[in-house]
Amino acid sequence: MEDRTYQIEAQVESDHWWFRARRDLIAGYLHQLNLNDQTEILDVGSSTGTNLRLLQEMGFQKYQGVDTSQSSVDWCREKKLGFVSLGDAQDLPFAEAAFDVVLATDVLEHLGDDLKGAQELYRVLRPGGWALVTVPTFQSLWGKQDEVSLHKRRYRLSQVAKICLQAGFEVREKYYFNFLLFAPIWLARQVLKRIPNRIESENQVNTPLMNKVLYRVFSFDLSVAPWIKAPVGVSAFLLLQKPQK
Repeated sequence: MEDRTYQIEAQVESDHWWFRARRDLIAGYLHQLNLNDQTEILDVGSSTGTNLRLLQEMGFQKYQGVDTSQSSVDWCREKKLGFVSLGDAQDLPFAEAAFDVVLATDVLEHLGDDLKGAQELYRVLRPGGWALVTVPTFQSLWGKQDEVSLHKRRYRLSQVAKICLQAGFEVREKYYFNFLLFAPIWLARQVLKRIPNRIESENQVNTPLMNKVLYRVFSFDLSVAPWIKAPVGVSAFLLLQKPQK
């Protein structure tokens, strides 16, 4: 991401409706997997620490992050959210089968070779290990946030699932989420494309009331998305497992 985008995210990620709800999504699956505090977890693309915040709050002791940006390392250190090393998701600086769980939330869309990135997630997992992956979806939703975040693409669910299967994973669960806000977000981004604006990041478009309302909407969305299997959504979630040898 651009340095200014890191700065804005660092200021809002602890309370912003999007980051809070996505942490709720990840936390729910970490609880389901019946992990313990000694589970070794890698957060790929740690950015300013939103997932590390979650892992810290859940009481995990053996977690760490990796990111391509020194800004990420600096922000996570400043916020005391855990250790983050410099490294490329397409060539992770870790041994094979080093982790029990890997998180890659909104990472693959940044990579020149997303298949290589998925293969690296697979490589560093132990047999039977889990990967929790989210990606932004539908190219028609391309907007300011994609640009400042230096995204290379948005996906259809079938596309990202195919990449993960090619990498060797078994797809245990997959669905679109944030489907209730799909139309409003699509409309807002079409409008923003057509008018001059000085917004540096969509994360700045918020008020206390908006934050409260959107968090509740997003939370309800996440509670029903796995069952409804909506045909569209702003993002997609995949629960992946590395087969036992």
